[in-house]
Amino acid sequence: MVFLKMALRGVMRGTLNRVPVLASRGMTSAASDEVLFEVKNRVGIITMNRPKQLNALNLNMIRQIHPKLKEWESQLGVVMIRGAGGKAFCAGGDVVSITKAGRAGDPLAGDFFRAEYRLNRLTGELAIPYVALQHGITMGGGCGMSVHGKYRVCTEKTLFAMPETAIGFLPDVGGSHFLPRLQGRLGLFLALSGYRLKGRDNLHAGISTHACDSALLDDLVAEVAEGGVSRLQAILDSYTQKAEFDKGKPFSLEPHMETINRCFASDSVPEILSALEKDGSEFASKIHATLLKMSPTAMVITAEQLRRGASLSLADCLRMEVRLSDRFLEDNDFYEGVRAVLVDKDQSPVWKPATVAEVPADIVDRYFAPLPADRELQF
Repeated sequence: MVFLKMALRGVMRGTLNRVPVLASRGMTSAASDEVLFEVKNRVGIITMNRPKQLNALNLNMIRQIHPKLKEWESQLGVVMIRGAGGKAFCAGGDVVSITKAGRAGDPLAGDFFRAEYRLNRLTGELAIPYVALQHGITMGGGCGMSVHGKYRVCTEKTLFAMPETAIGFLPDVGGSHFLPRLQGRLGLFLALSGYRLKGRDNLHAGISTHACDSALLDDLVAEVAEGGVSRLQAILDSYTQKAEFDKGKPFSLEPHMETINRCFASDSVPEILSALEKDGSEFASKIHATLLKMSPTAMVITAEQLRRGASLSLADCLRMEVRLSDRFLEDNDFYEGVRAVLVDKDQSPVWKPATVAEVPADIVDRYFAPLPADRELQF
């Protein structure tokens, strides 16, 4: 898809003050080879196989992966998941198709989110170890397919981001669970700004648990598959120790963590913006400029989402996110953000309301309110 190609170009040349581009959230295809399954010595290997689309997750893929994981959970010892093509683990999903369905009143939009969130929960609660090889672009839905698993392996080409506020949406797929559990206020910073973490930074941040040079990924998979179920932790540790990329390099955000923790200490977006403006450093000024481009509604909801999610289980976070995604489908900014960033590509969304100060005081209550019983997320 054209907008996926644009997303990749934007990712590769993106800077702090360029609004990040969200990859597409594909929904429509019945091709049986979009996901490949293989079993070797009680190790199940899943390959998301849409390399031209950066392995964007669609409903067909979700409907194949979910039952296979349930089947393997009682039969195998380990599950490993990877993306085909070398450029992406999974770049997200097709928000263009979702918003088209939403505008038409097609329940397919809500169906996609519910199926995706059920799969996210399963990866986080699987009875056997789930190993995600986060090689390449890992954004949006790709984060949901990896971060909840017990083991996440980054490479020198891993590129993580949750850039949803740039298109008037929320950092979903369990973002309300994993983001507030990162160090300090890093999760809220990543959620509001869409900031990208590259390579070993993902290990430092806690997005990944292990590292591996990309040239050795196939060796890692082979070693686990050749009877390494009982030695899984030791194998992953050994490849982390051998990884040469960024070796000894500190967390790139470490010099800014004091600023992040101070400026993002509040759950109030107006207070965050004020703190960044008052700080006046080059870093704070760039982040301030970035936030001013994001959907005000999305930022307000995101801040509250993470505040609540910090004390909720993964399942309850996903239930909350279904309520939020449905409300975004009812309002303006999600459609407008997708139009401006991915369809017309003018990069000039007209947010309603236009500023954080204009976001209605009751919007949080409305977005977080329970749905009718038949629309609530059921597991």
